Amino acid sequence: MRKVIFSIYVWTAYVLLFAVFFILISITFLATFLFDRYRKIPNKVLGMMAWCMVRVSSGWKIKVEGVEKFDNKTPTIFIANHESFLDIPLLFELPWRMKWVVKHSMTYIPVMGWMVKLTGQLTINRSNKSALKKLSNLVKPLNDLVPVMIFPEGTRSINGKISSFKNGAFLMALEHRFRLQPIVIDGAHHILKSGSNLLNNKGILRVSVLDHIDPKDFNNMTDLKSFARDKIVLEKERLQNY
Repeated sequence: MRKVIFSIYVWTAYVLLFAVFFILISITFLATFLFDRYRKIPNKVLGMMAWCMVRVSSGWKIKVEGVEKFDNKTPTIFIANHESFLDIPLLFELPWRMKWVVKHSMTYIPVMGWMVKLTGQLTINRSNKSALKKLSNLVKPLNDLVPVMIFPEGTRSINGKISSFKNGAFLMALEHRFRLQPIVIDGAHHILKSGSNLLNNKGILRVSVLDHIDPKDFNNMTDLKSFARDKIVLEKERLQNY
């Protein structure tokens, strides 16, 4: 019963946050869209909402490490494991804003989907053959030093374990020689499992930024993808045994 009451409290808080910040993001977008090409300012407002989302419970402890490993003067594609609805607001704890690649189905969700559009995120339909072509829309912002965030698993893990990776991020990195930088999330699945609406009121949310990977060191996409996944899996195991 305690978990149910806590979950009702959290989801009520999230509904209010989405309502308030949708208005704020809309106003910001209207005030800045003529000169804010990549919608960086609305994305900063979204980051404020994310900050609130991961602090609705005093029992959630947030730990971030490795931020010094990111070189903001180099085009970078970030890749991370995906285990919970909380992953995105948690990754806003990083001290830089990114352009996100999200499922197109999110745009059908009222308010949330509108905010995705207003903040300039890229939506793709991964079941569509044109998904890889649409990723080419990220080349210009990357060259302009706007980092990109991709979940290579494509969807949230059902059991908290890291699934196989899709090819998009790795093909793009090889073709354009963009750095890949793995990020590992741990603890979000414990607090909110995929497919569940019940949240735990206590837990540690960890984010670990790993060293970058240079695609020039790999001859093919398969080796690059395997190497990146192995790094994420090893770091995930380290965090779980922390």
